[in-house]
Amino acid sequence: MSLNTIKKLIDGTLTDPDGDGKKTLSVPTHSVIIENSLNGIEADIVQMLNLEPPFAIVSDPDTHFVLGERVERALQSLGPIIKVHLGSKPHADMDTAEALIAETQKAGSLIAVGSGTINDLCKYAASVQGKRCAVFATAPSMNGYTSVNAAITQHGHKKSLPAVAPDGVFMDLGVLAAAPKRMIQSGLGDSVCRVTAQVDWMLAHLLFDGEYRNAPFELLLDDERGLLDEPEALVSGDLEAMARLARTLVLSGMGMTVCGGSFPASQGEHLISHYIEMMHPADWDAAFHGEQIAVTTCAMARLQEQVLQGPPPRVSQGKVTKQAVLSHFGEDIGAACWHEYEKKRLQEESVDQLNSRIEQSWPDIRTKLLAITIPSETLKSVLQRAGAPVGYSDIGLEESFFIDAIGHAREIRNRYTFLDLAADAGMMDPKTLI
Repeated sequence: MSLNTIKKLIDGTLTDPDGDGKKTLSVPTHSVIIENSLNGIEADIVQMLNLEPPFAIVSDPDTHFVLGERVERALQSLGPIIKVHLGSKPHADMDTAEALIAETQKAGSLIAVGSGTINDLCKYAASVQGKRCAVFATAPSMNGYTSVNAAITQHGHKKSLPAVAPDGVFMDLGVLAAAPKRMIQSGLGDSVCRVTAQVDWMLAHLLFDGEYRNAPFELLLDDERGLLDEPEALVSGDLEAMARLARTLVLSGMGMTVCGGSFPASQGEHLISHYIEMMHPADWDAAFHGEQIAVTTCAMARLQEQVLQGPPPRVSQGKVTKQAVLSHFGEDIGAACWHEYEKKRLQEESVDQLNSRIEQSWPDIRTKLLAITIPSETLKSVLQRAGAPVGYSDIGLEESFFIDAIGHAREIRNRYTFLDLAADAGMMDPKTLI
């Protein structure tokens, strides 16, 4: 069913569940191919996109060995190619993005061979240059393949920047199933956060009348239950389970595209993860993004449970000051964080309005949020059964640092989540979340 959903989204014939039954949803991606093997048809599926040559085929040492060399050899039959080999373990930061832009100036289009970092770099570089791109996935590690944003670190501040969606997303299930188990577990982590992200997004909608849509979550219904029921299958080489995860990752990205932003897939759990990536100790052996999300999703699920199971929150004016943010994050990063945080910081006049709404509507708000939650222990069990990390020590972090991450993550971005509500209501105790 979800393959049919993907096809209808591409064709622009999927009925919008948030509409009146007459509106349809569409995405800019023109082709998604998920097969047990793509060996021997790489040129055929790229040719169908009518991308402009020369093709800049972008890989790093690992992805070049896994698939990049094969793609380079295949696409030579379509015209000139430009081989772009990034260094080992490239970072999705502005310096690397600008270097990629310079290296692909003579390319007609970009072909990413990789997963999160390479995909984001290529989508962003293509967007800046007004070019098209496609991606051959090498791991089921994240949900950004089809989104129109790219996670790029700029001056030390993790940002979600506008990007182009790839025209084609090509997933060889044999390649994905052979990826390191950590990367498969990472993809599961980036999928289970649907729960906490949806609860956070709906909270902001119910408290402040902001935008909220059901569409991105309904896209995921067909495959999510299977992922939660059989997480062990993902790391056992089961191609059917891998196809389920691949479709989930593709549809999650399309859900973001439909909403015009990362709202349905990135809320409090991602803010904590962004903090980790921005402020980690210098000697930290970095975890994969989805591994971090697995851990931060568990923490956010516990926080949401604590608030929803407690008395109605009563907020007070935000105590976070500009000087405190600058002192904690440093002058440069702190200034960017304050610029974001100040937009949502509760002012004296808004406190009474918010408390009045909570007092009148909390039973209804609580009921609606509980209807879409999954117990934190269930999420933890799903991740553990696939061997994914669930606690801060599993990704090499100290308790004191993770407590700081939970406490300060809300200061990074203008996105009101349970991190804000709990802190503004004096209900935040990070030690109980770890």
